[in-house]
Amino acid sequence: MSRRNKNRPAGGTQPNTLTLDAFSNPLFRLGYGSQKPLEATSYPLTRMTGNYALLNSLYRENWVVQNVVGLMVDDMLREWYELKDAAPDQLKALHRAEQRAGLRRCISTGLKWGRLYGGAAGLILIAGQTDLSQPLDPDSIQPGSFRGLYILDRWQGISPEPGLTFEGGEVVPAFYSINDAAGHIVTRVHHSRVVRFIGRELPELERQAELYWGESEVEALYKDVVAHDNVSANMAALTFQANINTMEVKGLEQLLSLSSPDVQRRFWNTMQAQSVLRSNFGVQLVEQGNKINNTQYTFTGLQEVYESMCLNLCGASHYPMTKLFGRSPAGMNATGESDLKNYYDYVDTLRESRLRPVLEKLLPVLARSAGIQLEDADLSFPPLWTPTAKETADIAKIKADSIVSAFQSGLLDVPAAQQELRRLSDETGMFGSITDEAIAANAGKTYQDVTAMRDPLAGLTENLTGIEVPTADTSVFDFNSRHDPSDGRFTSGGGSGKIEKTKYAPSPQRSESKIQLKPKTYARLTGVLNTQYPGLLAGEKVIIRDANYQYHVTADGFGGLSVERRIPITNRRKK
Repeated sequence: MSRRNKNRPAGGTQPNTLTLDAFSNPLFRLGYGSQKPLEATSYPLTRMTGNYALLNSLYRENWVVQNVVGLMVDDMLREWYELKDAAPDQLKALHRAEQRAGLRRCISTGLKWGRLYGGAAGLILIAGQTDLSQPLDPDSIQPGSFRGLYILDRWQGISPEPGLTFEGGEVVPAFYSINDAAGHIVTRVHHSRVVRFIGRELPELERQAELYWGESEVEALYKDVVAHDNVSANMAALTFQANINTMEVKGLEQLLSLSSPDVQRRFWNTMQAQSVLRSNFGVQLVEQGNKINNTQYTFTGLQEVYESMCLNLCGASHYPMTKLFGRSPAGMNATGESDLKNYYDYVDTLRESRLRPVLEKLLPVLARSAGIQLEDADLSFPPLWTPTAKETADIAKIKADSIVSAFQSGLLDVPAAQQELRRLSDETGMFGSITDEAIAANAGKTYQDVTAMRDPLAGLTENLTGIEVPTADTSVFDFNSRHDPSDGRFTSGGGSGKIEKTKYAPSPQRSESKIQLKPKTYARLTGVLNTQYPGLLAGEKVIIRDANYQYHVTADGFGGLSVERRIPITNRRKK
């Protein structure tokens, strides 16, 4: 069923035509306009954030509200900020200035009142600067002049003025008025001297309605707090009804309605005496013929109802059950780690969106007051989730293995691999002892350089006569040690004396060489070249010998070679 604007002209449409389309089945009371409880639901705009007395009462009396307001702020400030580019003496000076001003405590107070009331402000106090209506100039701050933050919630006398400006990516009031108890303006403050703490974000029109503050964290979960408290109170009241004794009294109605006051008083005294006896001795005395019944109440299902109320509160407040209510996770193999990780991820977003603007505005002031120059500091927050020792070791092993694999594949040289390992020290606490000197000493070295044999003769000191002596820029290798004298064959590393079947990769040097070689001979030469001289550049020359020839070869830079000269060996020393 559809309801459309009846004033729409036929054959055409109008841009401002109102069209309402909805499903409706009046016969079965389904959809739009039907008479059922769901269709009667409405959400009036209440703006509970403006109810200062209610927020105060909730915070003072309700421990759930206190946890919602304060626990997340404590977690946001549990790990303080880090400055990666600052020198140790600068960090020490900043730390002393923070302690003198009580900065961490002031920021905690501002964040909590911002979450409770929807808005709070921190007035930057600089000694000697009395005209607060002027913009704050960091160059005018003298060493030791920063006195801290004066925290005011939105109801404590600070009022935004109508003028607006753009600061930190958002529209904020350009000036604030601070009033006394009688409502008179005491001073006018420029926005550069004010640090803002707000609650939940609101759409632009609602921000204007809240005078450019935010929404209280309590407003979004107020109904869930009411439901939780009522369920908890009713469960406590049911404990008094868990065991009820009922006694049958003949003529009770006539006794209470028609008997004299003296008779009713004696009956009441009898019941009181029985109550005292039952309380002290567990004995119930009744007249013969009277009957006592005992009714016991079972609490089956109440735990599920209560946990449902708790889960609603957790969803509304962004807290896990283990954090908000301090309860251990239920169920087999339940550790609660995934819930805490999700919670800490949310806290990290708040540190970036709420805490970072505050610190970036205060750090220049704090640095000038500490007497140091701090330009474009790299501000970061340490992780809130701390892995166990086993998890840290597993992370270090996995990442180190990846670096070593890339190093062995030739993708990284020794200095690059060492630098990558040293970067893991912040995360794993390992490899931090690799110094810059050790990295510089390995400049240009690759995996092949580290693992290559340093003795080109491989320990062979046989005196060879009648052979050309290599020049200073060439090297000699004799692989007669691989020659099997029993049959004159060259082995491929085994004791059989036979060369296994091998597929030879094509090489332009073998076909274009001045001296043509058989595939197996070429394979022998390239094997010796790549084993004993890895990483040769194109054009480098070496000398390789076998039982019959001395080969003068030139490397191509890709593991292949070309034979420039082949000299027969005729004067070998006879055994």
